[in-house]
Amino acid sequence: MTQPPPPPPQQPPQGGGFGPPQDQPPQTPPPAAGPNLGKAPEPGYGYPQAPQTPQTPPPAAPQTPPQPPQGYGYPQGAPAPQPPQPPPGYGYPGQQPGPYGQPQQAPYGQQQAPYGQPGYGQPGYGYPQQSMPHQPQAGQPGGGKKLTTQMLIIVAAVVAIALIIGGGVWYASSGKDEGRENDTAGQSGGTGGTDDGNGGTASGKEKAPSDPSAKVLFQVPAPEVKNDSTVVVSGSWLTDKAYVKSGIAQIVGYDRDKGGELWKIPLDGPVCQASRHVTDDNLTAVLYQPAMPTKADPSHGCSQIALIDLDAGKRLWTKTVKSGDQVMNFDNITLSGKTVAVGSTSGGAAFDVSGKLLWSPKPADSCYDAGYGGGEKLVAVRKCGSYDQRQLHIQTIDPKSGKVISEYKMTEGIEYASIVSTNPLVVAADVGDSAGDGSGISDFFSIDAKTGKLRTRISAPGEQFAARCEGITRVEACNLLAVGNDRLYLPTEEHDGTGKYSQTNEIVAFDLATGKQTGQRADAGDGYTISPLRMDGGNLIAYKRPPYDKGGQVVSIAGGSFKQTTLLQNPATDSVRDVETSMSPEYSEFLYAEGHLYMSKVYASKRSTVREKEYLAVGFGTG
Repeated sequence: MTQPPPPPPQQPPQGGGFGPPQDQPPQTPPPAAGPNLGKAPEPGYGYPQAPQTPQTPPPAAPQTPPQPPQGYGYPQGAPAPQPPQPPPGYGYPGQQPGPYGQPQQAPYGQQQAPYGQPGYGQPGYGYPQQSMPHQPQAGQPGGGKKLTTQMLIIVAAVVAIALIIGGGVWYASSGKDEGRENDTAGQSGGTGGTDDGNGGTASGKEKAPSDPSAKVLFQVPAPEVKNDSTVVVSGSWLTDKAYVKSGIAQIVGYDRDKGGELWKIPLDGPVCQASRHVTDDNLTAVLYQPAMPTKADPSHGCSQIALIDLDAGKRLWTKTVKSGDQVMNFDNITLSGKTVAVGSTSGGAAFDVSGKLLWSPKPADSCYDAGYGGGEKLVAVRKCGSYDQRQLHIQTIDPKSGKVISEYKMTEGIEYASIVSTNPLVVAADVGDSAGDGSGISDFFSIDAKTGKLRTRISAPGEQFAARCEGITRVEACNLLAVGNDRLYLPTEEHDGTGKYSQTNEIVAFDLATGKQTGQRADAGDGYTISPLRMDGGNLIAYKRPPYDKGGQVVSIAGGSFKQTTLLQNPATDSVRDVETSMSPEYSEFLYAEGHLYMSKVYASKRSTVREKEYLAVGFGTG
């Protein structure tokens, strides 16, 4: 199967800055990647690696993804996005399964958003279509090997020793749920609920149904795309009344259970980016082009900032920002409280939901806001310094005035950073390009938002952990991770399962105060791979991508005991599985709430000859 294309190329720097001026040296073009400033990875990530003897599974012919041409929604004059090469998957000729914990090469994706937004995956969020060579298909072996009884005994013994050395399993959780119910349930941020002392939480709202068996509620056909163009359709949200999804130059509200169209908001051009956050009264924001691309003009720039009412199905206003006589283009958009904020290499700007301009780039400012993270707080990633002394400032700011509340200055040489969560404040970065897997993450930085001081730094080697960020210009586009209970939840990379040719992984937790693993681990189960979607109070909501003969699952993981409760179980029929596995948490938007799971794509392209039917979105539901 083909793989989704990488993120669209970005606009060149245009100078400028944001809000409150700061004294900084003049800005020059971005430097090359800085030195490797990352620290050595800590041993283990849940349990140690066991020595295993590779065995070669039966070969299967790999498929070469097509090269998509220049697509709609990409900057003018930029080269066409090229899909990454397929990873050397299990079952491919000459490919031997690697040992547990070895990296699985795959293109990095988009962030998953929350309840009312994708993971995005959030941002997400995700990447377009086509399932990855992620697991074996029927009649096609995947990869992996069985552990012998002796090996299992050895592993168990080593794990026990590791837990003793590490201080055992810590079950106490801290913090209280300070998030808003409508603030992106799929969001990877916000504090969690209070542990009830029995491994559960007092604030989790998602309850297990009497029967978790789900059915397909509806399928939204993929839109027709002419020629060989690729069009951005990023953005999905969930309200009490509607499932809302971006289409080609439009935003459509669908009935949550039946999929019928409730309303439609036409746009002048394709969506470029969509906020993963919504206000308490279900307002959100999108960034889009002022016109439809053509062969002569493949992109008109991402200059249109719009506020959307998800309940009424209306566009409340559209704004632009000028730098001199030129209308500015932006790379990212977010929302915090009543403030819509946009950032770019030309600087940042913000509007109140009433449409009032709060701040815009100042010509004399030598720094610029590359982007913002929203949600409970507003955090700017501000770039300062000259070509060879670039420095990122992580600033918690007042969303009404832009005044800096606190600031953390990252080490010089770190070129890009992504906001994982604004409360508690967690930032991801690929320090010195040391991740090595295209994930954009080598380290996480836990920061005190009140003082701007670093609480701890967490090493997350790319060969061990599967979270991903698009930190170059997106700023708020991480997925396959979640933050809650003052902990960071990460999935491990896939490794061999217990079944023949099977793969699996786990979710582990890091303490954001100490940077150490808590000892908690949620196993996906043999043949499944598990990915965090969002927090539910103090519980973690996760999706399990299925093996070739089963349906996917949504589970709730108790914040204390890590006990798993199945909330939704999809059918295992071939036809349903084909639709479900055509989307993945890495490259699509996933939303779950109240027994409903919605999956959607973030790019639309000319229909493949391989699949007769392709879908923009699909909804599953219990009961």
